[in-house]
Amino acid sequence: MPRADKPPRAWQRMLSGRRLDLLDPSPLDVELDDIAHGLARVARWNGQTRGPHAYSVAQHSLLVEAVGAHLRPDLAPRERLGLLLHDAPEYVIGDVISPFKAVIGDAYKETEARLLAAIRLRFGLSPAPAAAEARFVKRCDRIAAFLEATRLAGFAREEALTFFGRPEPLPSSVDALLAPWPADQAGARFRAAVEAAG
Repeated sequence: MPRADKPPRAWQRMLSGRRLDLLDPSPLDVELDDIAHGLARVARWNGQTRGPHAYSVAQHSLLVEAVGAHLRPDLAPRERLGLLLHDAPEYVIGDVISPFKAVIGDAYKETEARLLAAIRLRFGLSPAPAAAEARFVKRCDRIAAFLEATRLAGFAREEALTFFGRPEPLPSSVDALLAPWPADQAGARFRAAVEAAG
């Protein structure tokens, strides 16, 4: 039990050996292998998805990037990187479902923003996306969420339209990203995509 005068531990030890401080995260403590490993093992939709494997945040991030590349075929590598890393803080704090985020409030959002800033700096991006980039990421994320909701998470189309809006028509190559992969495959593919975009 911690001593009363000692503050509680606010860092997470990673498999790389890094200690990532959630109160003051440093880009120097962010490692791609840790992100890929963590995101490949964090389940979207609280694990309430169909398939032999959990649909991971790593695979979701690849889906969001693929949606973005379809909508904007001339997407620059840095823009692809922004899409791939949009949920990267979840390698530390998990994928908290939207209803619970509403319950938790600002503390979660502040922690997520600090982590995202450190992660983006580590990969040579600005600490926060510009407004236009943030809107585009949100659009791609909502399209991906609609597809996941209706294909994997048991939502009826009408219900998903209410929460996520009308999706764009997408090619079969994007559609193929909805079959859940084993964690090792999701992590390896996420890592390779970040390396290619970086």
